[in-house]
Amino acid sequence: MQLTITGQHLDLTDALKSFVTEKLGRVDHYFDHVTDGHVVLKYMAHEKLPNSAEVTVHAPGRTFHAESEDQDMYAAIDLLADKLEAQVRSHKEKLTDRRNNHQAPLAAAAETD
Repeated sequence: MQLTITGQHLDLTDALKSFVTEKLGRVDHYFDHVTDGHVVLKYMAHEKLPNSAEVTVHAPGRTFHAESEDQDMYAAIDLLADKLEAQVRSHKEKLTDRRNNHQAPLAAAAETD
């Protein structure tokens, strides 16, 4: 998966970039058709939760988007990865359930014959 990481009002360090890449790399374990993604990390000093992270990931026929906020940027990224992972896992389960539902009536019909 090709990731583009952007920082707004924030210096992107190598450690931060590698943390994002590591956490969002888990998505490939569930759904290997993800083509690219764009991550935006923001620091907003005037907010109650100043660190914000959002990601948009593209897959064939589907776009996933998640946002999270926290006091700590690493915690915000971790929450973001969990949200995105849940969306991708849910989508994959829907695809496999549909496939299995089409095969189930055929198997039931063959047993009754």
